Amino acid sequence: MHIQRRQACGALLGLALASRPTWAQPLSSRPIRIVVPFGPGGVADLTVRSVAQAMAASMGQSIVVDNKPGAGGVVAATAVATAPPDGHTLLLMSNGTAVSAGLFATLPYDTLKDFAPISTLGTFDLAVLVAANSRLASLQALIAEARARPGQLNVGTVQIGSTQQLAAEWLKSTLGIEVQVVPFNGTPAVVTALRGGQVDAAVEILAPVMPQVTGKALRALAVMGARRFASLPEVPTVAESDAAARGFDVASWNALAAPARTPPEVIARLNREVQAALARPALRRQLQGLGVEPRGGTPAELATLLAGEIRRWSGVIDRTGIPKQ
Repeated sequence: MHIQRRQACGALLGLALASRPTWAQPLSSRPIRIVVPFGPGGVADLTVRSVAQAMAASMGQSIVVDNKPGAGGVVAATAVATAPPDGHTLLLMSNGTAVSAGLFATLPYDTLKDFAPISTLGTFDLAVLVAANSRLASLQALIAEARARPGQLNVGTVQIGSTQQLAAEWLKSTLGIEVQVVPFNGTPAVVTALRGGQVDAAVEILAPVMPQVTGKALRALAVMGARRFASLPEVPTVAESDAAARGFDVASWNALAAPARTPPEVIARLNREVQAALARPALRRQLQGLGVEPRGGTPAELATLLAGEIRRWSGVIDRTGIPKQ
């Protein structure tokens, strides 16, 4: 009787162990690869490298960042959409992922169906900027001059279809002003044009220009998110600056996703690791130093964010008449 009972218990234990999710066991020695649709050194790349380092330390698993810039993030997204859904190939998503869904006439993947959301990583602000010696002392002054001299002010951004360029177009539409949005091939070119007086103002992500702002070469007239930027508490939001902009809220974000059909237990494990990493005070300070506000979340919250951002930016693209690519 006792022998039979021990045999039965052993069988049940073996069955339980066999049925445990694979990721409850130590991961294979194969590294996790995070594909990033931007070049090295930018705020998105630095954000994901910081998070990946913290995750790798707690997971005991090598995590490699693979930069695949170009084509509006399509190259990187395609590489992940077609990868085996085993949790070893992940995509750094951003609001650029949502922009591409509205900007390209066709894509080799379905942005909402071909990826399994894991978690957001953080958000980072955009700002309306001028040169330190600009006559425009506030966003209200810029708006007043734009209304008095329609079409005469120039606002620099990075390339057509970027979040910065679309945010500038959306700001124009929201405020009912007419300014010329001038695209440049990168942030350094925007800063050079701004400081040299070739453009009157610029819309740019704060993180890469913060040294210019803190060094008094540039001034931030307003941030474009819903709240003031913690490192520049004296700078108002766009929504605070004009009644027409009440509720205006534009911020960039980064997130992680896996190929569709990745097992739910794998997604859950990765989500837990992201939340644990973002809870570390040292990582939070590191990200805030980059101008990023750490912000995790559930896969469902990321799915909702992505769908909403696709609707938002598709609407901006349609309203501003930017041609499909």
